Amino acid sequence: MALAGPSHLLSSSSACLRRLNQLFFFAHRRPAWTPRRAARRFCAAVASERDVFTSPEVAKSFDFTSEERIYKWWESQGFFKPNFDRGGDPFVIPMPPANVTGSLHMGHAMFVTLEDIMIRYFRMKGRPALWIPGTDHAGIATQLVVEKMLAAEGIKRADLTREEFTKRVWEWKEKYGSTITNQIKRLGASCDWTRECFTLDDQLSLFFPFCFADAVVEAFIRLNEKGLIYQGSYLVNWSPNLQTAVSDLEVEYFEEPGYLYYMKYRVAGGSRDDFMTIATTRPETLFGDVAVAVNPEDQRYAKYVGKLAIVPLTFGRHVPIIADRYVDPEFGTGVLKISPGHDQNDYHIARKLGLPILNVMNKDGTLNDVAGLYSGMDRFEAREKLWSDLVETNLAVKKEPYTLRVPRSQRGGEVIEPLISKQWFVTMEPLAERALHAVEKGQLTILPERFEKIYNNWLTNIKDWCISRQLWWGHRIPVWYIVGKKCEEDYIVARNAEEALAKAQEKYGKSVEIYQDPDVLDTWFSSALWPFSTLGWPDVSREDFKHFYPATVLETGHDILFFWVARMVMMGIEFTGSVPFSYVYLHGLIRDSEGRKMSKSLGNVIDPLDTMNEYGTDALRFTLCMGTAGQDINLSTERLTSNKAFTNKLWNAGKFLLQNLPERSDVTAWDLLLANKFDTEAALQQLPLPEGWVVTGLHELIDKVSISYEKFYFGDAAREIYDFFWSHFADWYIESSKTRLYHSGDGSATITAQSVLVYVFENILKLLHPFMPFVTEELWQALPYRKDALIVAPWPSTDLPKNLLSIKRFQNLQSLIRGIRNVRAEYSVEPAKRISASVVATADVLEYISKEKQVLALLSKLDAQNINLTESLPGDANQCVHIVADEGLEAYLPLADMVDVSAEVERLSKRLSKLQTEYDTLLARLSSPSFVEKAPENIVHGVREKASEAEEKISLTKNRLAFLQSTVST
Repeated sequence: MALAGPSHLLSSSSACLRRLNQLFFFAHRRPAWTPRRAARRFCAAVASERDVFTSPEVAKSFDFTSEERIYKWWESQGFFKPNFDRGGDPFVIPMPPANVTGSLHMGHAMFVTLEDIMIRYFRMKGRPALWIPGTDHAGIATQLVVEKMLAAEGIKRADLTREEFTKRVWEWKEKYGSTITNQIKRLGASCDWTRECFTLDDQLSLFFPFCFADAVVEAFIRLNEKGLIYQGSYLVNWSPNLQTAVSDLEVEYFEEPGYLYYMKYRVAGGSRDDFMTIATTRPETLFGDVAVAVNPEDQRYAKYVGKLAIVPLTFGRHVPIIADRYVDPEFGTGVLKISPGHDQNDYHIARKLGLPILNVMNKDGTLNDVAGLYSGMDRFEAREKLWSDLVETNLAVKKEPYTLRVPRSQRGGEVIEPLISKQWFVTMEPLAERALHAVEKGQLTILPERFEKIYNNWLTNIKDWCISRQLWWGHRIPVWYIVGKKCEEDYIVARNAEEALAKAQEKYGKSVEIYQDPDVLDTWFSSALWPFSTLGWPDVSREDFKHFYPATVLETGHDILFFWVARMVMMGIEFTGSVPFSYVYLHGLIRDSEGRKMSKSLGNVIDPLDTMNEYGTDALRFTLCMGTAGQDINLSTERLTSNKAFTNKLWNAGKFLLQNLPERSDVTAWDLLLANKFDTEAALQQLPLPEGWVVTGLHELIDKVSISYEKFYFGDAAREIYDFFWSHFADWYIESSKTRLYHSGDGSATITAQSVLVYVFENILKLLHPFMPFVTEELWQALPYRKDALIVAPWPSTDLPKNLLSIKRFQNLQSLIRGIRNVRAEYSVEPAKRISASVVATADVLEYISKEKQVLALLSKLDAQNINLTESLPGDANQCVHIVADEGLEAYLPLADMVDVSAEVERLSKRLSKLQTEYDTLLARLSSPSFVEKAPENIVHGVREKASEAEEKISLTKNRLAFLQSTVST
């Protein structure tokens, strides 16, 4: 990267630049710059007329409250919109639409962080980047929320007409529906909000002059025209409270205490001893029994196969006794009652064997007329009454505690009932076949790859999709029925009521009357169209559709790979002929510090809003991105605290930089500073050792991080940047630069160091910006002569030179410094004390070490005037601590400079005596059979570990004592 020259800032366009940062320009020139002028220059660095930004020179730490100001500035400048100025292929992400009823949780924080990292990186790479935001109307969840709100007013949904109810829902949506959107913004989501979508709007947004409902209706009609939509009665997940079918995804299973009920089914025509005992968890479903099944290899019941069983309490209703390998002889009694109207497995057996299907349940969870005397009773009340009657009639065998796997509604919490219901379905097999081929042919890549197996398994064994819901809030099914005719036989599919009536009149005459199907479409049906409906489909001539479809990446949680991702793939191929995105990136779950799933019942839910207020958005984002694709992340306060410290470290590095740069008005100094370039091998070769080392390290970092970004290895990229900034730039180069800034007396060395500081820091901010956008933008704007925004700054080139020799040489210097630091710590040398040293090396090594004597002295706290560089051993080598830094590079530190040898011998002798006593005590315990045999294993293990540690300390102390005593005798 070439640093911008000051000529750009002092040109005729200065008025424009003055708008970006008024403090770049001063009325008077200041005196020539000196390295460390305290409390100087200005009150705050700003990047616009609205004083958006604050400088590290006036703020002790980064203020999290400035995040909102920075975000609004980005948005007001239009930075979130795709920009075609630099060319390149568009990079497009369709945001998973959050439920309009939702409030921010860590799952949202995860997907927003990862998608924002992607979009910010590719925006900086110059690609037109579009991140499409939006919310989902969330049919069941929203209707449930509004029904509860009405209930608080004493109003039931049944008290209102459909139009009145939906009017109340829209009112609720207008009042509360933007909550989740504003919270997503709080995370720094740089999506194009002018294109924000809502799946139930008549018009997606002001940007889109088309109706989302048109896309949904068009999809239904096209599938119907191809014969892929049909109506039928099938077993579905039924929510009695909500009075609607729900998808598998909206059902959660819980292990709950219950009972296993054992009851007698007498064999027809047999004696009173001829009966089969059946174990069931749901005795109330026996009225829907159509068969009794056993395993064909179970000899206990072979004699009954082919006969009839009498269903208890049904006034003698008979059902066949059949054999099927599905029956597990080990479960219960090995006899299974087949109730296909109320059990998924029984339903498939009945369909396979051609058995009838009986439904004993009303849609409100009460038993219907098939249950005879129990008709009208609640299902759970009927269970208790039924068991009591079985006991009374001597048909009950026993009831024993049993852990149930109970299906509950994710929304309402009530127990889901498998129920036969007339619904609309999509035939999925032909759609799934093409979606399977997309992955097989490499048109779609799933990350991580292991989820391909799950994807393939789901689509290979796919079932038809129930797309109807018995709700009032949602996309009304575009089907109209003829008054006076059967729904199953005569219906019309049309785009609207006018078209439906015209079709009906053409077929049945002008006097025909029609009415629309009351059901709505499954929310997943509309969201399956998301990647292309948000871009204008079915109008494929729209510019957005032509520019931005197919999308590049779909990022979401692995738990909805089938329910949403696979359906988008199938619908995208069906309606556009293209896979809707090239990559699917799946993230894992956020767990607590102990690896447990977050839940209110455990009390371990971490609120992202509270977290951002305490630690900052950047720290939260950086913590969330450190994992690996598809793997769960354990979120702990320790990690958040550590990354908050990282934010502060960045801030302090920016403070150091700004305090050691020329005055903003010192044009001459800035001319010299900005004239330094580091984009050629020749320029890199001319740099002093620390500067060559850090710039080469930066160039290597840019290469590695860019590759990690391209491969979506965000955790790797984050760790690489973190390690370089903290372990290279902050800990080593900033400290090294102080020798040039404060002590060198060499103006040219000072300017070179300043140039390198600015160059490396600017590029670190660029690399880090997608992860930590707020603090990096704030720091970027504080840098002198910044005339652009970091969010749209160009990504560093990956074709930059490296001086690998400087890496090797500085590593040698680091090893030497570390060795000296370790010895100082080992001998407890006072931090402020400067000591002498002899550095022994070959001539070529001494040549570059000699040039950096000031760095060596500063970072290892040596006395610069008493560093002896030599090719031979010093005369007092036997009275020195010897350090081997690398082959051909050693150092000798005089003991007398570091410690009072006699006093240290006395101290170590006492320490050795104490250690020996402790060690002997531990050995005595371990030698005692009563202790070793009777004490708990963990206690014995702990004593052994302490003994081992004591033995090691004794050995080290003896060696050091022997060395000191040898120097005294010498």
